[in-house]
Amino acid sequence: MAQNNFGGALQKPIGSTFNATSTTSDVIKGIDLKGKIAIVTGGSTGIGLETVKTLSEAGATVIVPARDVEKAKKNLQGIANVEIEKMDLIDTNSIDSFAGKFLASGRPLHLLINNAGIMFVPLRRDANGNESQLATNYLAVFQLTVRLWEALKKAKSARVINVSSLGHHFAPFNFDDPNFEHRDYETLQAYGQSKTAVNLFSLELDNRAKPYGVRAYSLHPGNIWGTELTREAPLEILQQFGFYNDKGNPVPEVIASLKTIPQGAATTIWAATSPLLNEIGGVYLEDGDIAELAINSSTPNGVKPYSLDEASAKQLWKLTEELTRVTFNVD
Repeated sequence: MAQNNFGGALQKPIGSTFNATSTTSDVIKGIDLKGKIAIVTGGSTGIGLETVKTLSEAGATVIVPARDVEKAKKNLQGIANVEIEKMDLIDTNSIDSFAGKFLASGRPLHLLINNAGIMFVPLRRDANGNESQLATNYLAVFQLTVRLWEALKKAKSARVINVSSLGHHFAPFNFDDPNFEHRDYETLQAYGQSKTAVNLFSLELDNRAKPYGVRAYSLHPGNIWGTELTREAPLEILQQFGFYNDKGNPVPEVIASLKTIPQGAATTIWAATSPLLNEIGGVYLEDGDIAELAINSSTPNGVKPYSLDEASAKQLWKLTEELTRVTFNVD
């Protein structure tokens, strides 16, 4: 078997028995996570909240970093083995502070689930001038992983799960102008390249991290109804996707075709716990299995080859260190 997934060498389903209708309850069946420690970003709403519930019920201790701690406390109330901490992904100092506090506890980190993300937003920039979707959906993922690296190594067997999206089909990574400084801003292009970056990072992270017992994955959770991802979406974009009709009302048959939140979080849980992935990493997942390569432009799912390109992954790693001003040496 190939040792890495460069070029999609490992990118084919492995017969997990799960599919698009599988739920978190299906995937976690028979899995014991007692003694395991997980961090789940965006863990107080949507599929992140479902992920936290499922990991907790399986016995894991789950740390949920949140921008709005009071909201997180309310949403996570009653879930066992949960710790809530302050962190804002758009604020690099906040990321460092959260990671530093966790490292000071001396605990290993078995699962880092980078679930939080934004979409459909207007042009905004972080304090370093980086476009906000790139900063939140990818650069923060890179920085948080770097800062928690020693705890991941300490676990001896850890996984980094990066929630990507089929939206990476919208755009490859634009190395010439990643922050829309010299081109018109298009929110879906920005989202697409941020998710392509997540896939490329997961690919190269797995390649570098596996000698230390750390494996990395990216995944598409599915198209889901009922999360906060569309909270800033203009009506015309939601109409473009067919979610709303010309009168501004949800289209029932389209909504009915989307995944539920327990179905949407299932692939994250599979990525975090499946023994079938013990010897496989750097792959892009969907519907509870490894996805197919999307070689044809008409392919409605799967992963684009540009998301698994070795040269692009290495180039992005170097660029990311420049954009974040954070160096990631795995040694």
